[in-house]
Amino acid sequence: MKTILKPYLLVLICLTLLACRKDKSSMSDDPNYNPIVANSVDRDLEDIKKDGVLRALVVYSSTSYFLYKGQAMGFEYELLNQLAEHLDLELDLVVSNDLDSEFEVLNRGDVDLIAHGMTITNQRKWEVSFTEHLYLTKQVLVQRKPDNYRNMSWSTLQKHLIHDPIELINDTVSIRKNSAYHERILSLSNEIGGKIIVDTLDSKLTTPEIIDMVAEGKIKYTVADENLAKINASNQPILNIDVPISFSQRIAWVTRTKSVNFREVVNNWITEKKKTTNYRIVYNKYFKNKRSFNRRIKSDYYSLKNNQISKYDEHIKTQAKKIGLDWRLLASQVYQESRFDPEAQSWAGAKGLMQVMPATAESLGIKDISDPIESLRGGTAYLRQMYRYFDDILDEENRIKFALASYNCGIGHVLDAQRLAEANGLDPHIWTGHVDQMIKALSNPKNYNKPFIKYGYVRGSEPVAYVEQIFERYNHYNQFISL
Repeated sequence: MKTILKPYLLVLICLTLLACRKDKSSMSDDPNYNPIVANSVDRDLEDIKKDGVLRALVVYSSTSYFLYKGQAMGFEYELLNQLAEHLDLELDLVVSNDLDSEFEVLNRGDVDLIAHGMTITNQRKWEVSFTEHLYLTKQVLVQRKPDNYRNMSWSTLQKHLIHDPIELINDTVSIRKNSAYHERILSLSNEIGGKIIVDTLDSKLTTPEIIDMVAEGKIKYTVADENLAKINASNQPILNIDVPISFSQRIAWVTRTKSVNFREVVNNWITEKKKTTNYRIVYNKYFKNKRSFNRRIKSDYYSLKNNQISKYDEHIKTQAKKIGLDWRLLASQVYQESRFDPEAQSWAGAKGLMQVMPATAESLGIKDISDPIESLRGGTAYLRQMYRYFDDILDEENRIKFALASYNCGIGHVLDAQRLAEANGLDPHIWTGHVDQMIKALSNPKNYNKPFIKYGYVRGSEPVAYVEQIFERYNHYNQFISL
């Protein structure tokens, strides 16, 4: 019996192996099979909604996402906030530190959206899928005029510049390898029947940074989208961006190909958003308003230029050091209170950088409430008092959140919220999701009239928003400003 079954068993094993090889072969031979897409994570709108977070990959640049006078700004930054609000999601921004690896980061599920202007190309569609386009632009050559161009006649100047892409034959253009510009230069070389030499730049460089390299004479030519080239060259008259090297192209955001449902809702949102006045205002602010752009880049408080938030940074650092606080967090609170305006005054009578009330100022020994140094000293001292009330909270982040909330609405209301949290089975030592919910509940008579509530009604949404906004801004400061 064994001798009869053995040959059949061998035949069965061989047939199975052949079938497996055939399956693999047929899969690789299938023109529709894409291993990159097939191996990407199965994560779509339902998973994103479940997490409650929209994770978007952005670039740190002069139009996309940056810090100016203590405020996060940028075309993508503003639109992403509106999209996250539309989807009822928390926004989590991840700054790209390698433009060449972005598709890999997206496909493995670290983020769900690449949100900076990317040209739609067939080559890129092999790895990812694009959203509805945000705008149209074309690629232009960025070149530098001679140093003494102001003293040249118009005709002499023209002799020093390229006027037609065909003049680039045997010349060098500096671009990132995996950019749409690189694809275009290769196509252009083929179209004009001559070799254009490509100097490959570091993938960490953004397009505005590369444009600056041309202006500084570090490289001879580069390529950029026209809207980016125009706004970034607006304060650098030595640059010429008049030579187009492509037809109009669509600029969009990027999703995983598998994220069909997520892409559909984003596409619908973009389609409707582009019809609005708000969209045109946001676009013009970052790509057409040259005066505003020039004002930003000349400011000492522009994060792409200096490691500064405000002109009071050194004083904020001094006060933060006294209480062992990250100065960027204290700076975020100062912005929240006054936007760094020492003349700021609230309807309730609070004044100065830290919006200290007159009675509090007197108890803290502040003689001149409008003096920025005195206001910082007194406000920080008051924050330290609030911080010391919560020495039973061991988690540092929670403790500072309780202190900030107390600074905003008073220690008594926060203590009441802790009591209410305990009464409702919540943790009185955790702010987010516990005590913050209870301080909001103290605007309801059924809660603030309870016998153990000592300080009564409070508009609890205000301290909750106060803490959230300070920490959200602090996270931006962490992205841009080093310690």
